[in-house]
Amino acid sequence: MIWLLSLTLLAYAWLILRRRAAWQDLPASDAPAGYIPDVRLSVIIPVRNEAENILLLLQDLERQQYPKELLEVLVVDDHSEDRTVELVNEYRAGSTMILRLLHLKDYPAMQLKKAAVQKGVELAQGELLVFTDGDCRVGQEWLRQYAYLYRLQQPYFISGPVCFHHTDTLFEKMQLVEFASLIGIGGASIGLGRPNMCNGANIAYRKDVFTSVAGFAGNEGIASGDDEFLLHKVHQQYPGKVVFLKSSKAIVYTTACKTLISFMYQRVRWASKWKSYQSLQVQLVAVVVFLVNFLLFLAIALLLSGSLPLWIFTAAYASKFAVDFLFLRQVLGFLGRRSYLWYMLPLQLVYVPYVVFTGTCGLLGRYRWKGRIIRNT
Repeated sequence: MIWLLSLTLLAYAWLILRRRAAWQDLPASDAPAGYIPDVRLSVIIPVRNEAENILLLLQDLERQQYPKELLEVLVVDDHSEDRTVELVNEYRAGSTMILRLLHLKDYPAMQLKKAAVQKGVELAQGELLVFTDGDCRVGQEWLRQYAYLYRLQQPYFISGPVCFHHTDTLFEKMQLVEFASLIGIGGASIGLGRPNMCNGANIAYRKDVFTSVAGFAGNEGIASGDDEFLLHKVHQQYPGKVVFLKSSKAIVYTTACKTLISFMYQRVRWASKWKSYQSLQVQLVAVVVFLVNFLLFLAIALLLSGSLPLWIFTAAYASKFAVDFLFLRQVLGFLGRRSYLWYMLPLQLVYVPYVVFTGTCGLLGRYRWKGRIIRNT
């Protein structure tokens, strides 16, 4: 057990510290003051029951520093049961931007987020498609930063940073730190030329590329993964054409889960796609992260039973904490949340059993999301 734990911790440290260096090496992107965008964009927003949030996002898009004639916004409604559709229609009546509302109910047998994304892609008229969620907020420079990086590097897929805001409770602050690690790992892995994760609240890709990689073909039965499966397919078919938009002006903000139950359902939903990853490299990263947390969880039982010395237990947990601290210090600094770094301490107390639980439940592929019971096929 001690040797296995030591080797797993070494593998984890190598994985994280290598990505810490890659994060530092990622070039910052910032559109010059005089840059005038010339890229036709389509912002696609899949929504379901977002009446509380959608108007704020639409107002953010209305204020974008982007030529109105080059921008269209497509809201794709996935059978909402609240006032989402009514609110979008009311806002559209007085909007100065091109705003279209699509209804999945008009297309038989189409439901869930992947179907909404697919229909949005089919009907979008832009060259570059930018995606976010109905409960997100964006700054005025958001689309301008995308257009600049797209013209500068001509990528096929762009992953952007996401952060939580309005984190008032300890629970929400801990979520921000944990979520920052995912964003950092995703961006750094792209920098290494080994993309493994991104977040659908802030991504973009070319319309023709979606078609060329056959969209979501091959993982239609998995409700989650509209972002990462496509990321993997684009990287596999077009190596070097995936980039990370490291710009503080391109950060998309969303809210942390308010309850433990909603948080666990969300993380199980994310974990449910891991077993379907086809890239061996991506699978290995997931296995190392799960294994190190599983062994640290097992170490608690061994310590209590007297089978593991206290100094080894303490050294193991301190080693993981030090590695995570060095990495998160960089990522949280970029996100403007470095003061949150010390919330790692309470997070460490629950992170190990949390990863073991969500990883195990994710293998079952069953969870509740937005009023539906989802089971991956």
